[in-house]
Amino acid sequence: MNMKPSKVLKILRSGQTACSIKLNLADSRSVEIAGIAGFDCVWTDMEHVPNDLSQIEKQILAAKAYDLDIIVRVARGSYSSLVWPLEMDATGIMVPHIMSLADAKQVVRQTKFHPIGLRPVDGGNADGGFCQVNFLDYLKQANEERLVIVQIEDKEPLAEIEAIAELPGIDMLFFGPGDFSQSLGHPGVFDHPELIKTREKVAKVAAKYGKFAGTVGGVGNMNALIDMGYQFVNLGADVVGLGKYYIDIVQAFRNR
Repeated sequence: MNMKPSKVLKILRSGQTACSIKLNLADSRSVEIAGIAGFDCVWTDMEHVPNDLSQIEKQILAAKAYDLDIIVRVARGSYSSLVWPLEMDATGIMVPHIMSLADAKQVVRQTKFHPIGLRPVDGGNADGGFCQVNFLDYLKQANEERLVIVQIEDKEPLAEIEAIAELPGIDMLFFGPGDFSQSLGHPGVFDHPELIKTREKVAKVAAKYGKFAGTVGGVGNMNALIDMGYQFVNLGADVVGLGKYYIDIVQAFRNR
């Protein structure tokens, strides 16, 4: 028995672009709808959203049922906070606010198995097929088919960005424009020259060291981001779409 390969990694390794949708809603039905719509991946959250592990587990199961990859943005805490989603067989984790090379090294140590890191081993969970995947195969496949994504969304890590990108075990650099605009002292100014420069730099550095680059955008700027070198682009959020749908209905009713 083998672990299920990552759909997103297959797309990225072939030189193509993968599209994702951010989920703030905890219900697994949101994952199912995204799968039916045809997204390559969903991104669910434990940093800003009060999802508990049982809700994340249901979303992971729904993603697997629809041949959909699922990335879990983790809460910063103990190593268990990083590995629980992986053990539930998420396609990958996204670690917010990487602040330094030392911070990135610690993430690698805790989330990749030997010979890359020293992630604590327990093959008795969903990612190890409940002990049905050969032990050494499990370690190898987990290292190769599960994504560790680090978010670059502050000014601090830029001084060591090349060393971070060079680290074995970091699969993707993900630029977060929202927090980065705040870090610059210009919240919400997404066309600030320093933000644009940094967004371009993250993509270039990732490519230089053979890593993938991810970011958030929309239908309006997705081509520009892809041309910039981003292969993983999150193109919206469930709450944005649902909110617009509700508002349009209410406005049509009020204006009848």
